[in-house]
Amino acid sequence: MRADWTTEAPVKDRRVRRSRAALMRAAVDLVSERDSAGVAVSEIAEAADVSRQVLYQQFGDRDSLLLEAALDLVRRELIDDLPAPDDERASLLALARHFAAHRRFYRALLTGAAAFAFTEAMTGVFLPLNRRHLGRAFGDVLDPRGIEDLATFLTGGAGAVVNAWVVDGPDPLDANDFADRLMRIRSVITSMITKEAGR
Repeated sequence: MRADWTTEAPVKDRRVRRSRAALMRAAVDLVSERDSAGVAVSEIAEAADVSRQVLYQQFGDRDSLLLEAALDLVRRELIDDLPAPDDERASLLALARHFAAHRRFYRALLTGAAAFAFTEAMTGVFLPLNRRHLGRAFGDVLDPRGIEDLATFLTGGAGAVVNAWVVDGPDPLDANDFADRLMRIRSVITSMITKEAGR
């Protein structure tokens, strides 16, 4: 696990970067510890060693902080380190391991007030990756609109499967088994697209 907690857009002021990183780290730690997104703003600020005012200035409210913390976590620990696109099993296993390792945090968000915003944000992270992958794999059989539609459809569907696994899956989550499940789904979809394109 990397030690730096960052946001997608770099903040120029070093103190602001440090306080944002501390707040996101505190949010992930407290939500994970309690298995609930209902952590008080004052507790997060205290754990980050900043004032509540700093939290409000930098994030606006608790739900925005939790959303930014989730985006930062998935970018730093998953997206930035994904295996090569041609090794799909390794990529799916990395995804499963990430969500299993941070299950308590993600489950709290998925069952809390910000669940819809969280799901939309994760779609925003994964849709470009899926679009590029599908373009490489099926660009010769699907036009750009077809690639976009398929990427949107598969991103939403895969997100629903991951979310259900994180929220309702057995404890502990089995990342290898889940990666195998995703590979089976991928195989069926690939076969269907290839068959349809051959007609």
